[in-house]
Amino acid sequence: MVLATLPAVVGVVVTIVLAAGAVAARALTPIAGAVAAAFGAVIVALIGFPFLALLILFLVASVLATRFHLEEKRSHHVQEGVSGERGVSNVLAHILLPTGLAIAAGWGRAPALPTPDLTVLYTSALAFGAADTFASELGVLAGSARSILTFRPVTPGTNGGISGTGEAWGFVGAGLTALVGLALFRLFSTAVPALAVFLAVVTAAGFLGCQVDSVLGEVFENRGYLSKGSTNFLGMLAAIGLGAGFLAIAGAWA
Repeated sequence: MVLATLPAVVGVVVTIVLAAGAVAARALTPIAGAVAAAFGAVIVALIGFPFLALLILFLVASVLATRFHLEEKRSHHVQEGVSGERGVSNVLAHILLPTGLAIAAGWGRAPALPTPDLTVLYTSALAFGAADTFASELGVLAGSARSILTFRPVTPGTNGGISGTGEAWGFVGAGLTALVGLALFRLFSTAVPALAVFLAVVTAAGFLGCQVDSVLGEVFENRGYLSKGSTNFLGMLAAIGLGAGFLAIAGAWA
């Protein structure tokens, strides 16, 4: 739905202020901050505050994971950016699809409320982002990694490299996103499927989308056919597709 004018303006202002704060804290580059503010404004205006809040919490969690043991990551040249900041390509890779879902749900349909399916697909997209960020930023500290396809040892930080620690943190990231998303949607009285369906579908879609990202990274990114941003975009698209598929299966069994 398109929010009433005053709440929409408030939401847009909050989005801009938070993006500016992220830039000031060097969590985002200036251009990345501007892009995040613009896309976040579209999301809050079209489908409401819980969706924006979940996006903001995802950003905060990503920053914390990225800054965790940053000096150790820098010593091994596996840090994000120069000092942990995320650039425009990274932001676009993680915000284009959630914004696309918001536009598809809210454009020309006011005052329609967000549907349960939308809450699942949107949260699945961000669950992928959290799983991917946690797996890479915290898994790289494990000190060892193996190819997701051959299981041969690879250098930590290599595209397609996984570790038990990284996989565990990826699952935690997806699961936490599901829990936080459910809490936000209930707080704002936004329709969601049954609790078990929402949590299971979002967690599974986010975690499995992260595995798709790793496979794409090894097969295509390492060979120069994909950039990191495009790999993340396709991994998130896979998470949304998986979420839709799992919802269909859950509906068939209901």
